[in-house]
Amino acid sequence: MERRQLGQSELNISTLGLGSWAIGGNIGEWGWGVQSEKESIAVIHAALERGINWIDTAPAYGLGNSERVIAKALKQTRYAPYVFTKCGFRWNDGESELKPTLLRESILEEVDNSLSRLGVDCIDLYQIHSPNPQQDIEQAWETLSELKRIGKVRHIGVSNFSKSQLETVNNIAPVTSLQPPYSLVNQTVAEEVLPWCQDNKVGVINHSSMGHGLLTGSWNTERRANLEVSDWRHKSHLFTDPVFSRVLDAVDKLSSMAADKHALIAQLSLAWTLHHPATTGTIIGARNIHQLEDLLPACELRLSQDDMALIHQLFEPVKDS
Repeated sequence: MERRQLGQSELNISTLGLGSWAIGGNIGEWGWGVQSEKESIAVIHAALERGINWIDTAPAYGLGNSERVIAKALKQTRYAPYVFTKCGFRWNDGESELKPTLLRESILEEVDNSLSRLGVDCIDLYQIHSPNPQQDIEQAWETLSELKRIGKVRHIGVSNFSKSQLETVNNIAPVTSLQPPYSLVNQTVAEEVLPWCQDNKVGVINHSSMGHGLLTGSWNTERRANLEVSDWRHKSHLFTDPVFSRVLDAVDKLSSMAADKHALIAQLSLAWTLHHPATTGTIIGARNIHQLEDLLPACELRLSQDDMALIHQLFEPVKDS
């Protein structure tokens, strides 16, 4: 699998990385439903065997469970991938409600908790999960810079930041990477954020690039109706009409191009994100090996300018909706 340099760091990462939100399991309103730990570990091992060399996680995924599962998986393999995690959301014992906080004292606790759950001495990339509360992002970034200086983390990045927020923290200390939402159904960052990252040599690792599953081509109104009660997608606007129906229509039209390329719609959707010159890598989520194998060929799929123009036309009615 092709590797690209992440920003100005020495990390050369595979163009696809393994995300771990879904394997965090069932935690209430921010989970993806029941998940087998055995299957999660099998997916991690399969991803590493097939060339993925980084895993993205966060304490918020399964209230620490995702980090613990990753630690178990890595103890059972000879591979040593880069591990990226985050800070900025806390919860109380016995509660699944996530509360944003970027205070220095909280981050210092969070990093130690993550190091312990992951079973590592140093985190390869530590990211602010969300710029919330906005007024604390400078304090948070100064804290991450301190963690880098003392050796608890190797590199520092942010997630879901706007251009102005990136400029604010980059003036304090260089940003290694940004993790933005970027997909055929959410192209907002292409206007200002991705060009800024290119100009400032900030790496980009896209998240939510499958539109939370909608871009797999496997959804319909019946499947939506059968979503588990604990699946957070009940709250997503993408799964609510009229957006849901518009996305399904665009995906259906995209199926012809996918068929012509002997590819899956999901692979085409991921390849589209990798085509952007600012992209270093794109995160994929898989709850079993079958899902993983359906997505991996995306890194080898090449799109022409005509392909990109047609895809843009198909998704114009739904992008950023």
